[in-house]
Amino acid sequence: MADNHYQTLGISRDASADQIKKAYRKLARKYHPDISKEADAETHMQAINVAYDTLSDAEKKKQYDFELDHPQGFGDFGAGGQGGFDQSKFYRQTGGSAEQQADFSDFEDLFGRFGQGFGGADYQYQRANRQAKSFRGEDQHASLEVDVEIAFHGATQNITLQIPSLNAYGEPEVQRKTLQVKIPAGMKAGQQIRLSGQGQAGFNGGAAGDLYIEILYKQTDQIRVEGSDIYQQLKISPWEAALGQKIAITTPEGKTLEVQIPKNAHTGQQLRLKDKGIPNKTPGHLYLILNIVIPPANSEVEQQAYRDYAQAFQSFNPRQS
Repeated sequence: MADNHYQTLGISRDASADQIKKAYRKLARKYHPDISKEADAETHMQAINVAYDTLSDAEKKKQYDFELDHPQGFGDFGAGGQGGFDQSKFYRQTGGSAEQQADFSDFEDLFGRFGQGFGGADYQYQRANRQAKSFRGEDQHASLEVDVEIAFHGATQNITLQIPSLNAYGEPEVQRKTLQVKIPAGMKAGQQIRLSGQGQAGFNGGAAGDLYIEILYKQTDQIRVEGSDIYQQLKISPWEAALGQKIAITTPEGKTLEVQIPKNAHTGQQLRLKDKGIPNKTPGHLYLILNIVIPPANSEVEQQAYRDYAQAFQSFNPRQS
């Protein structure tokens, strides 16, 4: 392994910020665990990340260069967790003059900013450990709009998503992903399907997040879904509404049922068919919303039928009902 961050990135100490970045990108392409076939790629990538994090930040680089220039002082401070800082060694390193001894307070402040574990190999281990920490990817959420028939029969559908991810350089990018989603029968509107590990990728070997897909049903002029209940518009004739007749209907499930229209039914009236909605653990209901359709009077026979109708209901005034 390299002795310091400069050797890790293969650059000199006077390398510019641009040279540091170019060196990091070159190594990231070679050792990123997602694309590299090199042995110990993850270990190399962790060291590269630590080195780049330090040298690409001007303040961190300044502090790190100070460490390299004072290896004796840093190596004996808290190394291996033994004892404290040996002032006599520090004075021998600096020459021990009164002015240099006064500067020790600034040196001590430097330690204070990083805590008592700051020193030599122990400090480097702690910093590398923080940089190499694994993080679980974030959960992602999407919605999928399907036909209401799927609520009864289930289906398998493809869904294409744009998932935030990190590229080989650790930079954010959007990745297109096509997944095959199995939708079971009985899903309520708004219910979610969880796809484990299909969310945002983890970092430094962390597990990927999950993908939650919310199921929505297409709303039309004839059908709308609320939870596990279905509302279906049902057109009927004036005589079916007035006389109360049995009629055949096709349900959203695709089945044919006979329904009794009550006498003197009116537009907007609802008929509830119990447990004929989405077949969930607690089945929903199917609500038929009646809509009386007035037939046109185009022929003479049809017009005469309306005149006879008007004659029969002379006492009826719809504006006073």
